[in-house]
Amino acid sequence: MTGPPAGGKSTWVEAHAGPADVVIDLDRITRALSGPGAPQWNQDPLLLKVAHKARYAAMYEAFTLRDQTDVYLIHTMPTAKWLARYARMDAKVVAVDPGRDIVMKRIEAMRDPEMRRVATRWYGSRKQTAPAVRAGQTLDW
Repeated sequence: MTGPPAGGKSTWVEAHAGPADVVIDLDRITRALSGPGAPQWNQDPLLLKVAHKARYAAMYEAFTLRDQTDVYLIHTMPTAKWLARYARMDAKVVAVDPGRDIVMKRIEAMRDPEMRRVATRWYGSRKQTAPAVRAGQTLDW
């Protein structure tokens, strides 16, 4: 899964993944590692450092199990190198993008304002890595 922050990636996964599927979502991992009372989308740099390490460990293990179960990975801005890796695994890349205006409104209402910068970067990178895809459409790599 790819898409801008607040684009609906987690919602899409929740609608499609089953109870026995593997779901790797940095937001979920960060929440699981956060202390009581932490915000739902915790962007604390130290916590994110630990969460990223946990995410990569989960990814590498899940990649070995992909022929036994469905693996849903949320990767907001995969590089060309990551996209090539996913292609070698015959992964299906799904991009969810409700549109820049909706994303920015969602970020303003629900997220850390710093996510505006990430969303702006995501939209800027679309010209370089893959064609724009709207919610509900998929790209097979």
